Amino acid sequence: MPSSTESADIHRPEAEALQAALDNLLQPLAQLLVARGMSFAAVEESLKQAYVVAARNAIEKAHPGTQEHRRVSRISTITGINRREVTRLTQLATPEVSHRPSQVTEVFTRWMTDSLYQGADGHPARLKRQGEAPSFESLAQSVTRDVHPRSLLDELCRLGLARLDERCDEVQLAQEAFVPKGDMAGMLSFLGENTGDHLRAAVSNVLAAQSPPHFEQAVFADELSVESLPIVKALVQAHWQRLLAESVSLLEKLIEEDRQAGRPQNQRVRIGLFSYAEATDSSIPLTDAT
Repeated sequence: MPSSTESADIHRPEAEALQAALDNLLQPLAQLLVARGMSFAAVEESLKQAYVVAARNAIEKAHPGTQEHRRVSRISTITGINRREVTRLTQLATPEVSHRPSQVTEVFTRWMTDSLYQGADGHPARLKRQGEAPSFESLAQSVTRDVHPRSLLDELCRLGLARLDERCDEVQLAQEAFVPKGDMAGMLSFLGENTGDHLRAAVSNVLAAQSPPHFEQAVFADELSVESLPIVKALVQAHWQRLLAESVSLLEKLIEEDRQAGRPQNQRVRIGLFSYAEATDSSIPLTDAT
């Protein structure tokens, strides 16, 4: 039978790997928080609450129906946070996270993927602002009739995603990726949602007892020159355009089939693609992430 010292040695590589993973995750997050002026005290409060929620969920899964005073003790033991703090944190309302895309996002995505609103070259067409399809008015109304098309257009223009040519009353996309310019709240929302789901997938795969439940793969290469990066970026963008068009069409078809079949529509999915590049020599300025 192995001694306690031997058991500790067996788990040391895993502990070291976990610490390295934590450092890798926290460093870019800390960079963002420092840049946006968020204090350590505020981050510590959020982290403590997240710890308590994670411990509470783990206890409920392993021992459903645990009495409250026992749950507090177990959470305190698991997290190392004292009982008084655990009690305070469990009484705080956990903010509900909305994963539904905004109507502006849906309009943008449909413009990018629906063949009715694309030109002969397969790219988003320049549209009349009003009138029968294909027009921006019909595009907006295909997403929602609760918001006036002009309001959606104004928001797309404000975010730098579309342009209105008032001389001919036509609208065109200003870019082919939903990256709101000058909207820090929107960009932070995307960061949290996209990176949050990516991390949820990765954590679920690591903790899975059997085969990983989520797809998560990556290709890595070094020894590239700065001149080679645009070629890589073009490859990624080309694959993304194809994935976007095919996945949106399929997802809309599946949603309609589920609705008609009367199946419970209580599942969500996020499909993403990213690339990142930086200098391998820390003395060289970072390149743009793509």
